[in-house]
Amino acid sequence: MAKTKVEEEETAALASSYNEHIRPLLEAIDRLRHLKVMQTIVVVGDQSSGKSSVLESLTGISLPRGQGICTRVPLIMRLQDDPDIFEPCLHLEYKDKRVESSESGITAAINAATEEIAGNGKGISSTPLTLVIKKNGVPDLTMVDLPGITRVPVHGQPDNIYEQIATIIKEYITPKESIILNVLSAAVDFPTCESIRMSQQVDRTGERTLVVVTKADRAPDGLLEKVTVDAVNIGLGYVCVRNRLGDESYAEARAKEARLFRDHPMLSKIDKSTVGIPVLAQRLMQIQAASIAKCLQPDIVKKINKKLNQSVAELNQSVADLGAMPQNLNGVAEAMRAFMHMVSMTKESLRNILIRGDYDDDDFKDDTEMHGKARLADMLDKYRKELPAKCPSSDDLFLMEEIRILEESSGIGIPNSMLPNALLNLLQRKAKEVSHAPQEFVRRVWGYIEDVVVKVLMKHCGNYPQLQTCTQRAAHNLIKKKRSQSYQVVKEIIEMETVGNYPSNPDYMKTWSELIEPLEEFMEVIDNQSRPTVIKMEHFGGDVEIGHLRQNARLAEQAYDMRMRLTLYWRMVVLRLPDSLGLHVLHAVKTLVEEELEKEIVSELSGPGSCTSQIERRLKESPVTAGKIERLRRRSIELLKEMESKIMDCIGSNGD
Repeated sequence: MAKTKVEEEETAALASSYNEHIRPLLEAIDRLRHLKVMQTIVVVGDQSSGKSSVLESLTGISLPRGQGICTRVPLIMRLQDDPDIFEPCLHLEYKDKRVESSESGITAAINAATEEIAGNGKGISSTPLTLVIKKNGVPDLTMVDLPGITRVPVHGQPDNIYEQIATIIKEYITPKESIILNVLSAAVDFPTCESIRMSQQVDRTGERTLVVVTKADRAPDGLLEKVTVDAVNIGLGYVCVRNRLGDESYAEARAKEARLFRDHPMLSKIDKSTVGIPVLAQRLMQIQAASIAKCLQPDIVKKINKKLNQSVAELNQSVADLGAMPQNLNGVAEAMRAFMHMVSMTKESLRNILIRGDYDDDDFKDDTEMHGKARLADMLDKYRKELPAKCPSSDDLFLMEEIRILEESSGIGIPNSMLPNALLNLLQRKAKEVSHAPQEFVRRVWGYIEDVVVKVLMKHCGNYPQLQTCTQRAAHNLIKKKRSQSYQVVKEIIEMETVGNYPSNPDYMKTWSELIEPLEEFMEVIDNQSRPTVIKMEHFGGDVEIGHLRQNARLAEQAYDMRMRLTLYWRMVVLRLPDSLGLHVLHAVKTLVEEELEKEIVSELSGPGSCTSQIERRLKESPVTAGKIERLRRRSIELLKEMESKIMDCIGSNGD
């Protein structure tokens, strides 16, 4: 449909306004984002949600597609409308490189750059890749496209692919300056989408979340209700779009999209201000302009000054503090001092995190996942709740399991003499039924401890890449041994509970008397056929049906005795198991931090030649490290000063 003259004038005025006012701010913000001072529109979505189709429609540029994760690194897309050029100008920026490309070759160029950043496999990386597109007719936008969310790794992907993707997404969507563009398929249940769940974790009110609903033509049923009821609290609203299909040109796709929302019996009922790629482009420009206006206040200048002060302080302390920036180490003595300093700092951090519960470390203070002592307590509490408070029974009929055990234990001998053996037999069965819970606890605990240890190691030796690999390997090997030791301890704890029923609690006999008190009434009901078959037993939830036991009267009394003993003894077991495991974990963590980690790292470093020579070799300054101070001065301090000046100029010229 051709635009009216009024619409063309409005579009031209909008473009002129953006060219004059918004683009200089976007360029300044892009440079601030590189310094991690600001964020922008962040595109997230579950895998196969149609994210790539939306971005292609906005840019008019074909992006990598295929099965599985296509976007394996954060892709920063800077769109710039330029009415004076006839052919699109595209280039990539990554790792201090600039790679020119054409519209037809950009897919191959992105794939090649991705492989250089993230490797040839299917893994991902948090290192960003920037795509700059100058083209006539595109909206002036800067967006960050992130890997699609997937929970199940495919062949060639790491087992923790979901955790890796979630970490990258949260890094980009958490800052309050970020606008979250959440892409959902019309066919899914919005409240259950993983991308929605992540958005709500950082933007509970939805004030900075916009949802794009794709594939509207494939799932029109109920879409109107989904976007009007807003069950997931989206503050910036919804825009419904139709994906480009097959070999359709972008113009053909937009024409079909317009007809779809105009003529379809259900989709035509959706408000026209919330449908179509053109509406989405305009909404994004308006949202970004409002976000810029909000952010470019004295607040952003404070952030710049804070970052500037941090960079200056890091530069000034780099020579004095071996942990902040490595010196050019000369000889074995300096290398050993640096190594011992790193080991000492690592141990002290781990003491605070895992043993003392002191979380004042600036790097981990706000990261609750690194509050180790508290998290270990949470895991132990979860394990305690996983154990059944009441002894589990394999039969819904009261005492029938005990009667079968007594029958299996019967033999020629003194009446009632088989009770101790039968009780131990039953106890062994019950202990084995819950043996999986402590094993799962051990797996969770040591998996968490390994993550904490590796993070702390990377913090204190992160400036020495040669040291990172061997320290991570040492941590992995040590945790593997500790996990195996814990599995053995769990096995022994369970086996000890099955060897004999040993209660040391002085209240045992007192509680036993309370439990055995209803026995006389119980047996009277069993023996007297005229009595009702329901008896009140407080310890078993009130009224209990016992009529079925009249056929097994011979063993009923022994079965009752066994159940009461087992009930009482089980209470002690479910207290004893978590306590034993908790003490074991505390002791194991303490020995790991105080003794074993340092030995394991030194052992890992011991290769051909002496240990000291190995340390000297691994701490030798790399070419990358050699230029770090200069890059810090040139790219952080000077650039931040320049950005502060430009931002203030922009605020001054656009503030009114």
